[in-house]
Amino acid sequence: MRVLVATGASGGHIFPALSFLYALREKDKGIDLLLVLPERGIRGQIVFSGYAVKYLPIYPIKLRLDSKNLAALFAFIKSFFLSLSILIKFKPDIVVGFGSIDSVPMVMLAWFFRIRTLIHEQNVIPGKANRLLAKFADKTAISFAETKDYLHISPERICFTGNPIRPELKRLAKKEALDFFGFNEEGFTILVVGGSQGSHTINMAFLGALSIMQPGRSLQVIHISGNKDLDLLSERYKLLSANVKPKLFAFLKEMQYAYSASDLVVSRAGAATIAELINFSLPAVIIPYPFAYKHQSRNADILKQVGCAEVIEEDALSAEALKEVLDKFINNDKRIESMRSNYNNKFKPNAADLLVKEAMSLN
Repeated sequence: MRVLVATGASGGHIFPALSFLYALREKDKGIDLLLVLPERGIRGQIVFSGYAVKYLPIYPIKLRLDSKNLAALFAFIKSFFLSLSILIKFKPDIVVGFGSIDSVPMVMLAWFFRIRTLIHEQNVIPGKANRLLAKFADKTAISFAETKDYLHISPERICFTGNPIRPELKRLAKKEALDFFGFNEEGFTILVVGGSQGSHTINMAFLGALSIMQPGRSLQVIHISGNKDLDLLSERYKLLSANVKPKLFAFLKEMQYAYSASDLVVSRAGAATIAELINFSLPAVIIPYPFAYKHQSRNADILKQVGCAEVIEEDALSAEALKEVLDKFINNDKRIESMRSNYNNKFKPNAADLLVKEAMSLN
């Protein structure tokens, strides 16, 4: 059996694709796998060991007339011919797309040549590419049940699998995770993460909130800042009360320790982050990124509606507003446990395995 996976450039697309490939290989080590990626922002950043990889010169296309956009359009057309060559040489039985413009040529050509296709949508609101591809794909897998309302296709072609997360993100014993950071079990541990590049807005609001908090319960902070704010935050944390014990990172590879150690997460609402919060059943204060076609706001609303998160829109974010919300959690262990329990039976576990099952059913 041959399976070709096409995905976009962001971690929100790539990591679910890799999780799917890992689960597929675990199920049948004899499956021949090929991963097709866009060239931009990929080479050297992620190691795709164990998988054959091909690259396409695809770039986002904007609705405006300029030289950069024309170059992107020609690259997109070129990618169709390259995708055709890849299909002819690899001869896949199934093509699986994980969204974005980068998966369009491969999935469309697979449909044209009557190769079975499955696409996966990570967000509540489908992106433009997946809205188009859903009309042609044999099956569309969704991460949230609510997504079906945005897809104008027959229900029989929609399957609810959840969003696969990286296989290394396994729950650890809390003491083991706390020991990794040199923390203790008495303190209240907060994870702050603003997406893959960090968020200056969240970084500053969180530091501001800590600076106006009254001394009380010991706070332990795992703060993943991104590169740009690392030095600034390092200096600012030195000015805070001894009651706050920070561990500051530009980037943290071992996120399973951070999630397993934490009582509360302050974060954006990217699809990968939401899937990881679900996996670790973590209460959260979510500040959706406002420039993402409402994707993040709708993702955050899903957790808010089931009582797993509080949401602060970015235009309402301030040190005072964030402090007020954090105060509701820090001295209220019962609320933390109640929000953790709200995750039970609300979301699909083992998303990667369910996605593999749907893919295999097409063969």
